[in-house]
Amino acid sequence: MINTTISAAIEAGLAILEIYNNPLSDFSVEKKADNSPLTIADKASHKIIEKFLLKTNFPVLSEEGKTVNYKEREKWNTFWLVDPLDGTKEFIKKNDEFTVNIALIKQGKPVMGIIYVPVLQILYVGVLEEGAWKIKTNNAKITFDEIKREGLKLPQKSSNKNFVIVGSRSHMNTETENYIAALRKKHREIDIVSKGSSLKICMVAEGAADEYPRFGPTMEWDTGAGHAIANAAGKKLWLANLSGELSYNKRNLLNPFFIVK
Repeated sequence: MINTTISAAIEAGLAILEIYNNPLSDFSVEKKADNSPLTIADKASHKIIEKFLLKTNFPVLSEEGKTVNYKEREKWNTFWLVDPLDGTKEFIKKNDEFTVNIALIKQGKPVMGIIYVPVLQILYVGVLEEGAWKIKTNNAKITFDEIKREGLKLPQKSSNKNFVIVGSRSHMNTETENYIAALRKKHREIDIVSKGSSLKICMVAEGAADEYPRFGPTMEWDTGAGHAIANAAGKKLWLANLSGELSYNKRNLLNPFFIVK
């Protein structure tokens, strides 16, 4: 099943790249108009992923899929949580920092996560109680066994001299600035790195950043895959008050504020 998911993410990423690299794509269209490259890429990615995941007999909850009523969803013990193209602003700005996110959620917890970065051809894979890996590939037929043999096991040992906080390119606000100000009292030197999409969670999972505070809106499909990868690498997506971790398949799919560390 994990090999099916890996193939789905990479094939979807390759389809997005075709649109992203097409000289005829008009990136001045920022809203999800039917003819915008963003909408076309979103839908193409969703269709590919859904085709693969429906073979598993688990239901699929996708940002680009049909809305599923909570009365139906609350019966789901295990399901796929998908963001076919995470990083809308990064895609439109063409800064390459957008991802394909697929998570397997079981009893409200992410147990497997796949994140693919199409432009960079980087794949992150995390399986709870087995581990997390990172590998550069555009091979949609690569297997999990190959990734474990050839990829980097996460987290990697950090070479950072200072405490590193990763934040959103698009969503820096007063709450985040106040949180960082409080951290400055604990750590002599702090570096702030900006990244788009789920790459922020991946940076903490791989040891390239120490924390990612998110005091802004996100949806469950934005975090599910990264959450699984972070957990598999020994990190957590804490609620902002540190009382526990994010949970999934809530009545309201909007996430509370959180801190990855």
